[in-house]
Amino acid sequence: MDITAERLDDFFARYAGSLTAFDADAAAALWSTPGLVVDDNASIVAASREEMAAGVRASYPLYKQLGLASVDHELLDLTRVTERLAFAHVRFVFRDADGAPLTDTTSHYLLRDEDGELRATVCVETDAAENLRALAAEKGVELPSA
Repeated sequence: MDITAERLDDFFARYAGSLTAFDADAAAALWSTPGLVVDDNASIVAASREEMAAGVRASYPLYKQLGLASVDHELLDLTRVTERLAFAHVRFVFRDADGAPLTDTTSHYLLRDEDGELRATVCVETDAAENLRALAAEKGVELPSA
């Protein structure tokens, strides 16, 4: 099945919905295994969906402390690599309970069509850590030490 902008938009709507619902299992189900998240400072590999869910779940207390209530997304770009692989450039907007934006982040995902289901294989974070630090400073929230 062709990887279209519509399929990617649906995938990221489900991903944003899982973050809004604080549903780590649903978020992890959208990942291939192993899954890789990379930024300027670290590479994190989740060998199983259970590891991915645990990693996502570990961020929820901080997100709640920062006032995260919902997540929206915008598909910025799509590059088809092969029939089953595509790169997606995505912007996520994190909102408070009133719908006001708290922060945003842009990321690049490599997705694969696995038997008709899109799965994220790699996420390259561009500004998530920086934007999270700025939001925490604004809210007076101390971030856990690395």
